[in-house]
Amino acid sequence: MPISIALCDDHLLVINGLKSMVKQLPDVEMIFAAIDGASLLTALEQRQPDVLLLDIQLPDVPGTELCRRVKKLYPDMQVVALTSHDDANYVRQILRNGASGYLLKNTDLPTLQKALQTVYDGGRFVDEQIQKNLVHEAITGQRMSHNDIPLTKREKEILTLIGQELSSQEIADKLFISLRTAENHRFNIAKKLNARNTAALVKEAIRRGLV
Repeated sequence: MPISIALCDDHLLVINGLKSMVKQLPDVEMIFAAIDGASLLTALEQRQPDVLLLDIQLPDVPGTELCRRVKKLYPDMQVVALTSHDDANYVRQILRNGASGYLLKNTDLPTLQKALQTVYDGGRFVDEQIQKNLVHEAITGQRMSHNDIPLTKREKEILTLIGQELSSQEIADKLFISLRTAENHRFNIAKKLNARNTAALVKEAIRRGLV
């Protein structure tokens, strides 16, 4: 029997990306994806997965609170936090609320597979990068920064909107700038981050915790 999983995330790009990854895992089956807490709870009434991948930032309810609620309703279901946040406070809070794992959204296929198998078998899994951050914070009292390439305030703003899957025209309209200006900013951001396409820019926005 394959491991059945479900996903709750409000970004279509993340949902589609994970669906694509899961298709490469012969012993894993995604049974549904929900875009917010309300739709997740409704879907769980019909069918419960072995493992739930749960985004911490949802539009209607904090993922940390939703995790507590889900574990109270379905104590045998394993929850893995799926997020772009890698600081210790988020890790401690959701693990305290019943999660068995903590995984970054930019995870690769082997790490995803290991995380799912580990929690399915009753263990706990915390992303290696987060483990390093926790040790660093415990020793120094300071959080490690992964935002190693600096962006201007405007560039961060535009990268956030790219992460929300807005086109250059939509960004221009939202920020009251010309299309050419929006595209120039987009080009400069891509050049700084060595990102070859929109998917890479969205991934970077997620990694930096901008979406």
